[in-house]
Parts: sequence; structure tokens; C-alpha cells
Amino acid sequence: MSSLKQGEFVGSLDCGTTSVRFIVFDQYANIVSQHQQEFPQYYPNPGWHEHDPEEIQQVSEACIAHTCEKLEEAGWAKESVKVIGITNQRETTIAWSRTTGKPLCKAIVWTDSRTKNIVAHFEHVLATTGLEVEFGQFKRGDEGVEALRDITGLKLSTYFSAIKLRWMIDNHIEVQKAHGEDDLLFGTLESWVVYNLTGGVYGGIHVGEVTNASRTLLLNLHKLTWDDRLLRFFGFRRSILPKLVSSSEVYGHLSHGPLKGVPIGGLVGDQQGALVGNKCLRQGEAKCTYGTGAFLLFCTGKDIVKSGHGLLSTVAYQPGPGADPVYALEGSIGVAGSAIKWLRDSMGFIKSASEINTLAASVPDTGGVYFVTAFSGLLAPYWDPGAAGLLIGLSSYTTPAHIARATMEANAFQTRAILESMKLDSSTELKYLMVDGGMTNGDVCMEMLADIGGFDVVRPDMRESTALGSALLAGSALRLFGWDILKPTTLAQVNTKGSRTFNPQMPEEDRERGWTTWLRAVERSKGWDEGVDD
Repeated sequence: MSSLKQGEFVGSLDCGTTSVRFIVFDQYANIVSQHQQEFPQYYPNPGWHEHDPEEIQQVSEACIAHTCEKLEEAGWAKESVKVIGITNQRETTIAWSRTTGKPLCKAIVWTDSRTKNIVAHFEHVLATTGLEVEFGQFKRGDEGVEALRDITGLKLSTYFSAIKLRWMIDNHIEVQKAHGEDDLLFGTLESWVVYNLTGGVYGGIHVGEVTNASRTLLLNLHKLTWDDRLLRFFGFRRSILPKLVSSSEVYGHLSHGPLKGVPIGGLVGDQQGALVGNKCLRQGEAKCTYGTGAFLLFCTGKDIVKSGHGLLSTVAYQPGPGADPVYALEGSIGVAGSAIKWLRDSMGFIKSASEINTLAASVPDTGGVYFVTAFSGLLAPYWDPGAAGLLIGLSSYTTPAHIARATMEANAFQTRAILESMKLDSSTELKYLMVDGGMTNGDVCMEMLADIGGFDVVRPDMRESTALGSALLAGSALRLFGWDILKPTTLAQVNTKGSRTFNPQMPEEDRERGWTTWLRAVERSKGWDEGVDD
């Protein structure tokens, strides 16, 4: 007889931009077992960023297997894992064959900006032909742009999946042929991973979860349905699309591996997962996750708030099939932790990412240096794909420490820019911001964020909020531990170990002077690539 203990745990597969991890949580969000593994990044041309979908799948399954081994080493039977959730990098676009189940090309990652000409083409279509809105009527020009936003909550941008898929069809003969022959399956990362975990070409399910679908430019945000007008606008067959599902329900079961037979009960885009994991489930609560990029979500409850200041309207989560969705305003920063990686790998200023805190703390300020980290243009609230990275204020006095500090300040300034827009859109003054992600481990970075933003920054002790969000949604689908996303009080015992609050210390005059200078720097970075033919 096995001496392994039987428990009740929930697993979360967190498929990020550079790595995958599988974490097993108990009912209090204590981590019982985990394993993380990086996967290759491909940059074949300037502005391009690709992943191999099969490599992501292999790493995902390896992480599940290694975590189960560690679980048993800790004395727990792997059967203790009762359900798993999946959370994933959003917008990353995958095209595969219905017949073979194999990818037709590499995935185009959310950060990729190769599609600027595709965006320009559809902007021209909106301006001239227009967008069909009802009864065969078309809205053109600014009215067409607003009609697109009214339907999707989004704007035309290289960021979103439909633009990436259109590029694939136009530039990869294999994808074009599959689309023409009705052999194409499209999905964001959760679609691909679930398809493979449930059997792939041998009976795997093709589903797309609504928070991810709300990032494609193909979802009607009000009805939570694929919109035929948008399919016609972009030129896609409906048959390529996955079946839409909520964020919390049993979609299928694992077909193989150490957790064979375990249900998949939660799916959610990583940023919405962090919102749920931080238990920002009520209107007016907000979080920001600082990973490769940084993503700030502000919960707007049952209301879709249309931003007039450069933010996106998105689905925060749908707590079950047919349940009313909860919405959010979102502001996305394309470069956050990846700027620190650039300082480490490309510039050689530091040997490990954590060293940036020591380096930045070695000087009292940036020495007048500002760093607009627009490596792939600027996202919210500026939306300028032609913006370029800009270091300004350099002098013979400047050292790597000043640049390191300016890199960290860039995140704080961009966070403030998003929150200024949210304040205008929602008429709500944010009292505190919940934070998570790798960059939040450094106290110096958090102190800068509080000082430049002028608000309290709350950092939980257990900061795997993205993974926890999908675990909560998965557990809620089975009512495991009595969890119910519809009733936030049922989560009262989850992740209660504590947190640290960083309060603003900078004088208001200094804060506003720095903010004004940052805005000048952003203006100088804008439009650098305008007129450059890719």
C-alpha cells in the first residue's frame, strides 16, 4: 500500500511569454509543489517575436510531470490534484491543421509588431469602405473606428490576434491553403494547450475562453459571441474559430500524463487571472502585473466603460456558462521586465535581473535621464506603433546606475499614465494598487512606483496571482473548498498571509516636475518610424 497522503489540491498551468510553470495550491493558496521551465524565443527580424507552439506544449506537459514528481516527493499522492486551471499569455496567435493537429507556422507573439502595414490597410478600409453595423449599413472614417470599438472594446493595433492571423494567411502559403480548404484551426494559447491536453487530433476539444477571445478583435463584447461582421471585415471563415466558453466550467479532462482524467475547470488570460488572483472582483478595484510587459486592470463590474483616454474595454472574467460577465478597463505597457532583461543581456549592465535594485539604489536619482522603453512602439494610453525607444538627458555624468534607475522609473511613469486615464474614464480616484509579477520583488522599484504615482502600492507576500486566479476559477467550477467566484466571501481564507504597503514619500512638487518631463520625453519618442517602409 502506498504511504502517500491523500489531499485536496488545485493545479494551475501558467503559460507565460518566456516560461511555463505548473503550481499546485491548497485551499489557502499555499504552494504545495511547483516546477518552472523556460522555452525558446525567436526573433527572426527586427520587430518580430515568435514561439514554437509544439515547444510550449512539450514544456507545459513536462512542468505538469515534474510538479507531480515533487508532489509525491513531498508525501502527497498525485490524485490529490482534483482540478486544474490554465492561464496564458494573451493575443499570441496560433494556426494549426484540423487534419494533422500540427502547427502550420510559428506562433506570432503578442509583442510582435510586424503587422503595422496590415493595421494601416484596415485603417484605410475603415476610412473608405467602412464597417458594417446593422441592416447592411456601413460606418466610415471616424464613425467606423468608433463602431469597431463599440463592438470589441478595442482599437486596430498590431497587438491583437485578428491582425496577426490575417498576416499569417497573407504570408504563409500553408496557412492560406488551410484556410481555403477549411483545414485551419485558429486559437490563442489556451485554445492550443487545451486542444493538446485533451487529445489533440485524437478527440481534443477546440475551445476559446472569453477573456482571451475579447483580445482578438473578433468578439462582440456585449453579447460574448463571435461577430460575423468582424469575420467579414477581416476575411475569415467562421469554421476556424473555437467554441466560446466561460472562465469557470469543466471543459474536458486530461487525456494523458500523470494527471490523466483530471478535469480542466478554469481558463483565463494571464492579466485577468491576476485580477482574480488578487481578488479584485468588485467594481473600483485594480491591479498591475509587472512581467515581460505590465498590465493594469481596473474592475468596472457589470458595466462596459468605453474609454475616451486611450484605454481598452475588456472582459475581466465570466464566472460560469451563461453567467453575466464582469468587465474591466485595461492599460497595457509593452515593455517592463523585458527592459531589465535588455540591460542584462544586451547591455551587460547587470548579471542577474535582481541586481538592478542594488544598482539603481546606488544613486539618489537618475541624474536627469529619462528612458521611454518603446522597443515595439507604445501601447496604452499612447497607441503609437511608430514610437521608438528613447534615452534622453544623457551627459558625461551618466552611469549605468542612472540608466538602471531610469529603466525602473519608466515603469512607474507608464503606470501613472494609465491610471490618469482610468481616473478620467471612471471618475474614480484609486486609493491603492495591488501589484504582482517578477519586478515587484524589489523594494526600490515599489518605492519608485508609489512616489511617482502618488498612491499606495500593496504587494502581497504570495505573488503568484496569475496562477492563483486560474486555480480559483477552476476550483469554483467544482465548488472545491466551497469556493464560488460569484461570492467573494467564499474566498476570504485564500492568500491571507499578509502584504506590504508602500506609501508615497516624494514631495508633490518633485512628483509633478518629473511627470511633466516624462511627458516631454514621450512626445519626442513618438512617430520615429513613420514613413519607414517595413
